[in-house]
Amino acid sequence: MQHHALPGPPQLQGPPGALLPPGSALAAALGPLLPPRSGTPRQRRRNSRRRGGLAGKGGNGGGNGGGAQVYGRIAQAEGRERFEFSHSYSKVYAQRAPYRPDGVFMSFEGYNVELRDRVKCISGVEGVPLSTQWGPQGYFYPIQIAQYGLSHYSKNLTEKPPHVEVYETAGDGNGNGNGNGEWTVPKGCSLTTVWDKSRLTGVKQFSCPESSEGVSLELNNGRDFIISFDLKLLSNGSVSVVLETTERNQLFTVHYVSSTQLIALRDRDIFYGIGARGSWSTLTRDLLTDLRKGVGLSNTKAVKQTKIMPKRVLRLVAKGRGLLDNVTISATAHMAAFFAASRWLLRNQDERGGWPIMVTRKLGEGFKSLDPGWYSAMAQGQAMSTLVRAYQLTKDPAFLGAALRATAPFKLPAEQRGVKAVFMNRHDWYEEYPTTPSSFVLNGFMYALIGLYDLKETAGEKLGKEARLLYERGMESLKAMLPLFDTGSGTIYDLRHFMLGTAPNLARWDYHTTHINQLQLLGSVDDAPVFKEFVKRWKSYLRGGRAKHN
Repeated sequence: MQHHALPGPPQLQGPPGALLPPGSALAAALGPLLPPRSGTPRQRRRNSRRRGGLAGKGGNGGGNGGGAQVYGRIAQAEGRERFEFSHSYSKVYAQRAPYRPDGVFMSFEGYNVELRDRVKCISGVEGVPLSTQWGPQGYFYPIQIAQYGLSHYSKNLTEKPPHVEVYETAGDGNGNGNGNGEWTVPKGCSLTTVWDKSRLTGVKQFSCPESSEGVSLELNNGRDFIISFDLKLLSNGSVSVVLETTERNQLFTVHYVSSTQLIALRDRDIFYGIGARGSWSTLTRDLLTDLRKGVGLSNTKAVKQTKIMPKRVLRLVAKGRGLLDNVTISATAHMAAFFAASRWLLRNQDERGGWPIMVTRKLGEGFKSLDPGWYSAMAQGQAMSTLVRAYQLTKDPAFLGAALRATAPFKLPAEQRGVKAVFMNRHDWYEEYPTTPSSFVLNGFMYALIGLYDLKETAGEKLGKEARLLYERGMESLKAMLPLFDTGSGTIYDLRHFMLGTAPNLARWDYHTTHINQLQLLGSVDDAPVFKEFVKRWKSYLRGGRAKHN
């Protein structure tokens, strides 16, 4: 992004990112332009977590409507320091190559869905985020789950392979395994290596009363915090991980227990239910996320902020009766997260081809509430984008079949539990929120189009015919209706001002840059001049550009 630049006088010199000294001439001159605390690191972090609409799709504050909002810093340029300022806190990403359905999804490699404060935790049973955005009780939100999968898929493509430390693998069952961990077996407990016929490998079998200390495997890892192990429980049991933390070196223990309880906190013990686990499965957990979500547990919509961090993974403790193998700690496990999301989508698609959202949603005054069970075109589209990537990797037809079935709600109007609206009896639109009256949310519509594009390109001419027709109709509408979302100084989130006769719902800067990023993506696969024109104009608004007046 280009910035306006002002040379920094001697009294302003300092490291890049330094604040203007209070009382300086330039600070005084810019004072009226800089809203109080508008550019604090905390605010910028919060906004950056939300950019791209990722942190939450509920409501949309103002933010680009022509007020004098300026964000700036001291930066090095051409051998000297200067003050750079921009009218936006959000970022446009370069579309370096044409978009591909098997490639990085937009700029999702930069997002950490699980760390959002409206994510209660990562479910121990399902392995996907549980949202509290519209209710503190927590619910599975298909958009957030798809974004969780797409972000980890994208990270896997853009990051180096992780360092993996192996602590236990029982090998052939005759003591010829390997691993860097040492087991401790207290009195009253047993630990043996047995041959598992279903896996054709040796595994560790443990038996410990729940009241005992449990068998423990020394880990002593202060480098990485993603733990993974294969587990089969033969009775009620648990696998716990003891962490040394930055909280005065206090020890916290994260327990993964054979129950359906979501999450609980008791003093310095955090509990996640992982289900019965009566057959072999792999449990992969981000200990940093599990620690912070547990410590920050609250009865409100947002997880309480905490500075606590894991410092060292000390040991793994197993209790009850069960089988264990392949204990590892790694820096990342992106594909495990991606496939957890993909398989959740596979398991939870209903007979209508959709992923119903089981909370009430009130978009705003004048709109009828959406009762639990509504569908979202954005959820359908991002689910398609996730599922086609899973299909590309595995060639499992179940993933492609689910993506193809997901087109069904696009053909039905909102009153028939679909997601289709028609603007001015002419332009088909796929509703993020299928409200009455229609709302025409722009970013959700474009995410739906990206999903349809992914599906038509992956499924081929015959299987993808329906997705292609829906995509083409949607693209025609987008090209025709883009001017309706342009304020001359920013963009508009939806068309409620037209449908309800109310004031326009101005897009925050993070939504404005999402609009630009989405148009850039679509413009990389469709060379219609309208996309280039709007991208250029909307980018100019970030630098203070304004439409001409009379």
